Formats: sequence, structure tokens, C-alpha cells
Amino acid sequence: MTEDNSSKRPIPRIVIIGAGVGGLSFAIALKRQFQFENFTIFEKSNGVGGTWWENTYPGCSSDIAVHFYSLSTDQKPDWSSSHPFQPEIQAYWEELSNKYSLSSHIVFGCKVVKAVWDSAAHLYQITTEDVTSGEQSTTTAEILISALGILEVPRLPDIPGISDFRGHLFHSARWEDSGLDGKRVAVIGNGASATQFVPIIAKRENIQITQFCRTPNWILPPIRKYYSGLHKLACRYLPLYMRTVRFFDYLGSDLAYFAIFSNNVTRRALSSYLKRYILKHSPKEYHDKLIPSYALGCKRVLFDTDYLPTLHRDNVELNWAGIASIVEDGIITKQGEHLRFDTIILATGYAADRYPLVVEGKGGETIQEYFASQGGPTAYLGTCVPGFPNFYLIGGPNTATGHTSVIFTEEVQINYALQLIKPIMEGRISYIDVTAKATIEYNEEIQERLSRSVFVGCNSWYKVDASGKITSIFPGAAALFWWWLRRPVWQNYHVVKYDEGETSAGVRDGPGSG
Repeated sequence: MTEDNSSKRPIPRIVIIGAGVGGLSFAIALKRQFQFENFTIFEKSNGVGGTWWENTYPGCSSDIAVHFYSLSTDQKPDWSSSHPFQPEIQAYWEELSNKYSLSSHIVFGCKVVKAVWDSAAHLYQITTEDVTSGEQSTTTAEILISALGILEVPRLPDIPGISDFRGHLFHSARWEDSGLDGKRVAVIGNGASATQFVPIIAKRENIQITQFCRTPNWILPPIRKYYSGLHKLACRYLPLYMRTVRFFDYLGSDLAYFAIFSNNVTRRALSSYLKRYILKHSPKEYHDKLIPSYALGCKRVLFDTDYLPTLHRDNVELNWAGIASIVEDGIITKQGEHLRFDTIILATGYAADRYPLVVEGKGGETIQEYFASQGGPTAYLGTCVPGFPNFYLIGGPNTATGHTSVIFTEEVQINYALQLIKPIMEGRISYIDVTAKATIEYNEEIQERLSRSVFVGCNSWYKVDASGKITSIFPGAAALFWWWLRRPVWQNYHVVKYDEGETSAGVRDGPGSG
């Protein structure tokens, strides 16, 4: 902790876990709004961008319009298309890191493995580990920001014999592009990443792809459009043009929420249209397999990235038999068929219901223990957890959506968290902790809304596997999320001043009151 000579109050140190979209956005907001410099970002990788640094599989791109899938404070006029690919998105975050001189704040190749709240000192004792050497170090911070996001830990399928395979096996989130040409390739999974990379690798020479599918997906027509030079010039020089484009991108996303997720009439009409689209563009031999039996929106809705036309290729085959086991030279299906492969690519998504590091709060309870006691990941406004003072989750439980920009929701969370930590940065209070009562009431509201939503009708990554509790998705439009987090309700927090005990602060004058 350093000291402000003008106020003689200690200036808190902030540690941010992760230099992905959330971590960089938080750091940028600290600099822009408060000119605050006493922070460190620990990043396990060797570059910024988080999921956009890690996910380098062919065809990786955003399915949210890019003018909305970028910071409101740092719009980019010369995007190549409405939905650019991973290298361009990652480069954008690299540019922002350079623009705001964040590299001096980032410790690369270093991951946080544990953080323990010190009730006497009112700060977190943080253990970090060098990814290469395994050497551990300790540091402290008064404020801890978890910006790991939900796409952090690749989910490995629980298939017997998976460790017995002697060929090349990897997860799509950790892409290893080594010699796919001329290989017999098994792709396990048919979700978003698979539908993006299969059309591209299918064009390789002499490759033979068998894609193992379990559940069909609702697939929308392609949406990518390439921007003209005139559009880019207008974005750069025409006042308010780029802001107008961004607003309509936002408006379209919230209209999609009402059309797909909350309105039975429009959902049925759109489902009928998508059924015709899927059947028109896919081989007849798969028609009885490709139409979902669950409601549109229950699982993540995908956009067609030339995936359906690719199924017509002679070197691509779908297998719906199910996998019984993996053996040394391939896969045994549940029908007993032995299929031999050189490479297996796991396109099996992420473990969104697991928090990957140990954080201990005031009573010695860990985040994992608290989540388990609640039947799955739980937080107040997806941001604060009771018993964990000065600890904020960016991209926490029930903040994801199936329709809008994660950048938008994380900016909303960041602006909310900054209102909470501002009095700490100003030296007026020591720490703040959300009440258990407010957290329970908020999550009862969330789960009640979710119980009436389309998301309950199928199994998806939105749910905890064991309990079935929906812990990832937010049951509302982006505008509602903003409204609830526009300013804190101080009565929902315990506030501790320097050398004083806990009190509740302020007047109930913001969101979250029910």
C-alpha cells in the first residue's frame, strides 16, 4: 500500500486477475475515470485478450456485431467486417493495452492460485505462481478483481479411455495446428466452435472428418457483412455515425432477446423459418437428425458459418451413434463400431460452473464452498459475494446472455464496481461487503424469472451439471441488466470505516430493491 501525501490516507492497491476483455476494461476504466495507477494485472498467458488470445482455432470469431462488441469508450472505425475473426479482435485489445500503457501493470506468465482475506489487515494475501518455473510468490491487495470470465476452463468430456488414445488429441480452445492434412480426424461436439472450424479444416488436402454429435442446434443464416471503404470513412469522420451504428447493433440484440427468448409467438414463427433453412441447406440423409426437439433459445443459438453447406462434402460425415469409449487407435461407438482416427479434436465447450482458483473470505470459507452451499455459482448482481469483502467478479454468475455483447455487460459491471470502490480509493472507508440477505433476495428473483424462461427446457452450459440450477445466463434484456446495476443500493452492503466496525451505509436509492 502506498500513501497519498495530500490526505495521509493509504492508497489501496488493486489486483486484477486476468488480462482478458474484463481485466483490460477494468484497468482502462480505472485510468480514464480516476487516473488511478496503483494496480497490477496477473495474466497466466503471454499476451492480452483472454479468450481471444487463447482461442486460435480456424474460423474463430464473434457472433455479436463488432461495433457493439467493443468498448463504448474506444470505438474502432476501420473494422473489416461486422463479425471479424479472432486475429483482428485480439489485435484491438492489444492496441488498447498499448494506448493506455497497461503493459507496465501486467505480469505475464503468472497466475493467481490463491487469495485469502486478512481480517486484521483488511486486505487479501495473494499467492501467485510462475507458469513456467512453478515458483510461487506472495503479494497483497486491498481490492481484488476477478476478471477470469466464464470461458476460462475447457470442459473435457467424461469418456472412458480418453487417456488411452495414442494419436493427436487436443481441445479446440487450445488449438494445435500440426499436420491435419491427410489425416482421419474425429471432432467431438457440434457447438459454436465446431461449426466455425469444421468448414475451414474440411478444405484441407486429403482430410477425412467424422463429427460426433449428440444434440442438434438451432442454426441461423449467416450474418457477417464486410464493410466498405465508405462505411469506414463515415465511422472515422462523420459525427455520431459510428455511435448510431453501435446503437442499432445494441437495439438489434435486445430485439433478438424479445423475439427468441421471451415471446412464444415470435419464437414459434422463427423456429418454423429456421427449420426450413436447416433442411434446405443440409444433406437429406441428416434431415431427421438436425432439427432440435427443444425450444429455440434453450441452448446457445448458432449462426451458419458455411457449416451446413460443408456437410455436403464427401470428406465430412456426421455420426449420431454416441461414443462408448476411446481406444488407442480411435473411437468405439455405442453401436459397437470401431472407427480409427489419427487425430481427435474436442469441441466440448467450457466448464462455466467451476471457479478455477481458491479465494477465502472473512470466515475462512472459499468461493467454491460458498457456491456449493448455494447449489452452484451465486452472486449479488453477478458481481459481489457475501463474506468476500472488496472482491468483485467481472463476468460472474448469471451475467452471460444468449443475445447481447459481453463487453456491454462487463462495462456495466465495471461501472457498478467502481462506484463501490471509489470511497475506498479516496481513503474514506476500509472495505465493503454485500449482505447475505441482499444476495439471497436477488438470486431468488433471478431464479424465479429463470424458472419461467425458455432456458429450463434442456441441458446446456447455462446449468450446473449436478443440480440443474441455471447459473450462467441472465434472464432479461441488456437494458434491464444496466438498470439494475446503474447505481448501488448502499443498504445492501456492510461498510467498514478505518478503525471501526461494520455498519450499513447510506440510503436505499438504487437498483436491486426487488
